[in-house]
Amino acid sequence: MSSVTPSSPASSLFSPEAASDRSTALYGGKAVRRVTVRDIAAAKERGEKWPMVTAYDAMTARIFDEAGIPVLLVGDSAAMVVYGYDSTIPVTVDDLVPLTAAVVRGSRRAMVVADLPFGSYQASPQQALESAARFMKEAGAHAVKLEGGRRVLPQIETLVASGVPVMGHLGLTPQSVNVFGGYRVQGRGESGERLMADAKALEHAGAFAVVLECVPADLAERVTAALSIPTIGIGAGPACDAQVLVWQDLMGLNARPPKFVKKYFDLAGEMSRAIRAYADDVVNGVFPSSEHTYA
Repeated sequence: MSSVTPSSPASSLFSPEAASDRSTALYGGKAVRRVTVRDIAAAKERGEKWPMVTAYDAMTARIFDEAGIPVLLVGDSAAMVVYGYDSTIPVTVDDLVPLTAAVVRGSRRAMVVADLPFGSYQASPQQALESAARFMKEAGAHAVKLEGGRRVLPQIETLVASGVPVMGHLGLTPQSVNVFGGYRVQGRGESGERLMADAKALEHAGAFAVVLECVPADLAERVTAALSIPTIGIGAGPACDAQVLVWQDLMGLNARPPKFVKKYFDLAGEMSRAIRAYADDVVNGVFPSSEHTYA
């Protein structure tokens, strides 16, 4: 595990210049307009790998956007990292729309993708369109993500036909955790062929990308090679076209992160030290000093 020390410059974490100096580069590209699905497709054609990360507020969205991250996901993972639930299931459209709007306002270049939460699209294509419309009209989202394979093809086809870019999600789909009996690797054995068929069906239905979560690396590699749209891995090995992580996980706020998480910074430790230093200053009468006081 590699961690960045507090003295390390921010550029050691995120260096867009290191990715490429081409204006067409997805990560760290020089274009000031928003990243679009056409840019995503072009990156696949070039064989360019790129990072995606979650965001739930304007301030972190600004940091990630300025670092060159091309796609920000307002994930239903907000249920756990923002609202404190044990799973993604309880979070609602009403919960996520304000977070999505904040991420859109905090960013300038990144494509902002909003998760459609559990119960907001499964009932019918019309329900999916109504939910997606809220994210796009009220929050300014540029695309939506939904979970599932062939069972959600009618929803995807309706959304795409209505002008809504759709990102798919296969493998361990957290909204189905109760069906899976826990957070388990998906796609081993014969189920891998079903996942492959689902991925091809999502592409045919018009999805512009598909997340592969917690699937064997060899299966993810085969799916990536079989699709003309990009795959985005999370616990799916290095062969995917892109990778995504929850930002609180990669920054070390999660005390028990999944196996697929690499910890890039001990933010929890740094925050704890900072808040204790502040508290000590208050208790000992050191803060506020004259420097922080109005005359």
